[in-house]
Amino acid sequence: MNTLEVIKDRLEKNRISYKEFRHRPVRTSEEAQRERPDYSLSQGAKAILISAKLKSGEKKYFMLVLPGNRRIDSKKVRKLLKCSKFSFASEDEVLEITEGVLPGGVPPFGNIFNLDVYVDESLSKNDEIIFNAGDRSVSIAMKYEDYKKLSKPHISDFISER
Repeated sequence: MNTLEVIKDRLEKNRISYKEFRHRPVRTSEEAQRERPDYSLSQGAKAILISAKLKSGEKKYFMLVLPGNRRIDSKKVRKLLKCSKFSFASEDEVLEITEGVLPGGVPPFGNIFNLDVYVDESLSKNDEIIFNAGDRSVSIAMKYEDYKKLSKPHISDFISER
């Protein structure tokens, strides 16, 4: 199964209602919002893969999920993950970790890829969220609470105040 099929299968097995949208391929949150005008940029769940060098010296990948209109705060992320430094995963790393999902199409379900998922608490202000679902031209909208139950993320504060 491809990533979209895995997501839809999990949603259906858990009897979670969702809406699926087909649109032109997008890579950024701003492009996605133009294709999904009924949803605000803050409802877009942006999934970012990072590579962190832990204080133990180990390198580990994580998924950070935040509203599409926000940016991460590097200092908060380093403190949260107890890492000395981190970087955004390269396109090749994203493709490898997700078994072929292109950047911009990565869904906020890091558990599908055996990643620890951290969601910024500000995303919970939305009753409904929307995200690219493993494909840059397919989006899924669903209730935030259902997303939280299914993805089982760590909830934290790691966005920039700007």
